[in-house]
Amino acid sequence: MLIRDAVVADLPDILVIHNIAIAESTAIWDTEPSDLENRVEWFHQRAADAHPILVAEVDGRVAGYASYGQWRPKSGYRQTVENSVYVADEFHRRGIATALMTELLDRARHADLHVMVAGIESANHTSIALHERFGFTVVGQLPEVGRKFDRWLDLTLMQLTLDSGVASTR
Repeated sequence: MLIRDAVVADLPDILVIHNIAIAESTAIWDTEPSDLENRVEWFHQRAADAHPILVAEVDGRVAGYASYGQWRPKSGYRQTVENSVYVADEFHRRGIATALMTELLDRARHADLHVMVAGIESANHTSIALHERFGFTVVGQLPEVGRKFDRWLDLTLMQLTLDSGVASTR
């Protein structure tokens, strides 16, 4: 497995993983598939913001991707990011999400970011467990804030303070 920065040529593979997550899971709360133009715009916006997009490559195939982006648009949140990690179904349970998250956290720490958050559908126990393994803690739950597949979805908010040199003032 190779973890590397994504390039534009990876976007069709990223789009497939993204659209499967939209169609078949509650990992992404969109209800309509994305198109390549949307992923290209997303790619360039992340680059402009100096936020990485990583891919996990297995046998020459994109097996998963991860990124982080600004958590909220106000300047006071500039050192807080929200992560996303997605793995293609056929590559689950191979340590890909762990490898992507390891590199993503390393990049965030080197970028001198302070906090990484994750918003996870509360029934997604696999994603919650992944984040817990990296030291994220549950800081809140928002019941019935989303709707998909004709049901209400709850959101679990998790947080990790990245820089250990400064005490949290929560």
